[in-house]
This record gives sequence, structure tokens and C-alpha cells, in this order.
Amino acid sequence: MKGFAALFQQLDATTSQSAKLAALVAYLRSADAADGAWAVYFLAGGKPRQMVPTRQLKALAQAAAGLPEWLFEESYQAVGDLAETLALLLPPPTAPDPDLPLAAWMQRLLPLRALPPDAQAEALRAQWAALVPGQRFVYFKLITGNFRVGVSRLQVVQALAQVSGVDAKRIAHRLMGYTQVGRQPAAHDYAALVATEADTLPGMEASSPELASQPYPFFLAHPLAAPVDALAAQLGPPGDWQVEWKWDGIRAQVVRRAGGVWIWSRGEELVTDRFPELAAAAQALPDGTVLDGEILVWPGGSALPRPFADLQKRLGRKTLSAALLRDLPVALVAYDLLEHAGQDLRGQPQHVRRALLEALLPPPEAIAAAPEGTLRLSPLLHGPDWQDLARQREAARSLGTEGFMLKHRTAAYGVGRTKDVGVWWKWKIDPMSVDAVLLYAQRGHGRRASLYTDYTFAVWSGPPQDPARQLVPFAKAYSGLTDAEIAQVDAIIRKTTRETFGPVRSVEATLVFELGFEGIARSPRHKSGIAVRFPRMLRWRQDKPVAEADTLQTLAALLPPEASA
Repeated sequence: MKGFAALFQQLDATTSQSAKLAALVAYLRSADAADGAWAVYFLAGGKPRQMVPTRQLKALAQAAAGLPEWLFEESYQAVGDLAETLALLLPPPTAPDPDLPLAAWMQRLLPLRALPPDAQAEALRAQWAALVPGQRFVYFKLITGNFRVGVSRLQVVQALAQVSGVDAKRIAHRLMGYTQVGRQPAAHDYAALVATEADTLPGMEASSPELASQPYPFFLAHPLAAPVDALAAQLGPPGDWQVEWKWDGIRAQVVRRAGGVWIWSRGEELVTDRFPELAAAAQALPDGTVLDGEILVWPGGSALPRPFADLQKRLGRKTLSAALLRDLPVALVAYDLLEHAGQDLRGQPQHVRRALLEALLPPPEAIAAAPEGTLRLSPLLHGPDWQDLARQREAARSLGTEGFMLKHRTAAYGVGRTKDVGVWWKWKIDPMSVDAVLLYAQRGHGRRASLYTDYTFAVWSGPPQDPARQLVPFAKAYSGLTDAEIAQVDAIIRKTTRETFGPVRSVEATLVFELGFEGIARSPRHKSGIAVRFPRMLRWRQDKPVAEADTLQTLAALLPPEASA
């Protein structure tokens, strides 16, 4: 734990990317395989389930520190991070442990979830009594499931590549699925990551279910923000590009190998059991096939997919009832073929992979009345120039899409958001937006712990002529403002606070912001009856009085047709 905590402090103390990479390389070279396995898991984004309820942690630490609840909560709000607060407030260690390795600590931490409260409390007291504050900070990060540090997955891949001498793209491939929830990496997993011998590739006579199920690293698109008139100069003619709709669902790979089917989300979560109809349909694919596409709710016979909110209804259920599967059937809209007959196609040009994909799946026009669970081919769009394609793109929202994807015909399939083997662009339509009033504010976290940066916004319940109208909260947002604007808003919040509810302040209605969002749907769980996706502040409307902010009727007008009925 000592070495891993020291690494965390090094990474947290610098913004230099080269210094972070050097620290990662130094740690991985000195750590044994078992510690390296867990370190890579956490640094690459792995999060074990929370081992101890937050309420119990607070209560035990408050008692150990001898503090009243109000002072503990004030300390938490001032620090802005629970793990750091706990590490700072607890009394000094009474029985410092020798340098117990990270892997050994994980064997102590993982059983905590299954212990009854009394035994759990006893174990926690003994564990934090053996750790100094710097190690306690990391310890609490791990048991709360909130471990985050300022390194990217790409940096972890680069560090492993330096340590092992293996090509970074191969490391990235091996790392796929490594951080899935519930996994407990071991020394042999780390050894497999950095092995230099020519091991078996996925799909090529795979010797184990784990190897057979392994997906490929996802290729990611860059945002395209150039004006239409500049696209010809930047991109060349449209004929050089494969143009498709940008579907609004869950990015996924369907892996058909060794007689089995596995479905992976872009977040490297194995979701096969969440989509049994897709798994059943994929059984008909030839062995040694990997599809890349988007999972959508798309009933058989329907011309359009259903909104993302309907897909969320499935994702939020622990049990998939027969009624849910019937009412919200899903389909995979496939737009790339990564493996064919057991051969890795990622180095082939986009147009070659597309031709093979078209030979594998029926054309879009052939599935107008297809049954639920169908694997659908993403249709291509064509236009004589970028102006014509921009005109077609205007229909995106009415078709349930977010705009266009542009993929160069000669592009290979890369790893992550790169341009070294070709490029994909996402040419999205402008977000929906409304002018909303800031009603509540909460302090941020980390470096923003002393500032009010997390805001709740509201719109009016009726038009200006309605004397009984009131402001109704509908969205929370924390991104979109500059540091200077945040400082200004923070000062106004402190001056206009009406009430305080723990960490939350209710403020006078004086501030109007334009809020942008990608999607909107009905939601009985929200007071407004409406939920929006990915809300963020587009600008501070200092020119607009509160009385002229938008209304619930404005939001309702943005709902898709079936939701607004």
C-alpha cells in the first residue's frame, strides 16, 4: 500500500504528462505482478463495488475523531472529498503496519462487504489504525468505490508498453475487459498484459472463454465544428467519406467466437445478460465475427428507433420481465465489422470492412418488418456536396439521431481517439436549449470544494400572464462556465442565499443561464415531469431578466412526438 499511495500522491501533485508517465513506469517496474495487477485495474478505471456504506463510514470516523456531527459535516463540505476528510480527521495510527502490499490489502478489503455491521466496524478500526494519513486517503478511496486519479487510460497503456516492450496497440487490446466491475485481477493477469511472447489472438483458436470473449479497443470519433462552407476545404469531396447517422444509444461490440456470444459496452462492461434477444440473434452469425454498433430500442416493424429514455428503462431494471422484453425490444445497428472468419479486419480500409458487413447482414430496406432482436445494418447517406448533406442532417432529431458520422473510406479502425490510421468525425446537430433560472447551488469537489459550482435550474410553470406560476426545478448542471464566471456566480450565490440545507443553498432567483442538452423525455420521477440528457451551461444570460426565462410548455414542445402526446 505504501508504494501505491506514494504513486497516487505523485500523480496527484503534477499536471505534467511526462512526469505522470515516468511515475507510472517507475512504479510498474518495481511492483510485483500481484500489486501491478491491482494497480493497473484502478489506474485504468476499474472500480470495485462500494465495500462499506457511506453513512456507516461517517459515523465510525466521527466517533473515532470525537467530533459532533455538525462539525464533521462542515469539515466534509470544506474539504469536498469524503476520503480526504476521513484521512485528515482520524486520530494518528496506533499500530502502524509494515509495508503490506497492495494485493494483500485488497484481500483484506474485499470481504468487508459481506461482514455484519459490528464485525465490519471492528475490521475498519483495526485497518485504519495501521495506516498513516497518506495511505488512509487511498484506502478510503478504494473502499468507497470512488478511486480517481489524474491519469488517462492511454497513459496506463503507454506505461505498460514501456515496461514490457510490447506495442501500445497490442497492450490496449489486451486491456479490454480488464476493468469490468467485480473482477479481481491476479498476478497471472498482469503477466498476460506485459507478456512479450506471441500469444493467441482473440478469435484465433482461443484457448479459454475469457480470451474468446475479449473485445477490441473502440475507435472513437472527433467532434466536427467547422462551418458547412469550410468542409470542402477541410475534408475534400463527400465521396471520400462514408456518411451514416449518429445513433443515440449504447455503443457496443457483439463478439461471436468459440460457439458463444458476448456483448460488451464501450465502458467495458459485459452486458450480454441485459440483452438476451441480441445474444440469441447473434448466435446465427458465423463463428469468428465481431460487430461494432449501437444498441437501440427498436420494435420490429417500426421505421424509427425509440428515444434513449426507453433504453434507460431497460438499463435501470435488475430483472428483465417478459413484458419489458416485449414492450422494449432492442436491436444492434451495426456499422463496422472488426473480425470476419476469425481474421482481425481493423487494418483493412473502411470501404472493405463495409463491403464485408453488407454481405453479412441484410440491407436496411429488407428489415422494415423484421422481428425484434434483429441485427440491423446502419444505412449510408449520400449527397453531391456538403451543403446537401447539411440539409439532410437537419432531419436528424426527427429520426431519433444526433447528426452524422463521417468515416474516411480509406481509414483503418484505430484505438481510441486517434488520427494515426484514419479518422472518424461526429458532425452533430446543435443541442436543444432553454433559458433557465438558477435556484439551488452546492459546492464542488476537489479544487472546487470552496466554490459553489453545482447548480439546480428551473423553468416557469406557466406563461407570464399566469399570476400563480412558479419556478419548477428540472435539471442540474456543473459544466460550461469559465473559472472567472464561476467566481462571479459564487459571489452572487453567497450574497443571495435564502436558506441552507446541509451542503445545498437555496438562492434568490436572479441568475438566468442558457442550458443545452442532447435529449429530453417524460419522467414521472422528476417534479417537472421532464428529464433531460447531458445538461450543461451554454452561456450566462446576463442580458435576460428572470421573468423572461422559459416555461414547462417550452420544454414540452421539445419532446419527441410520441412523448409529447
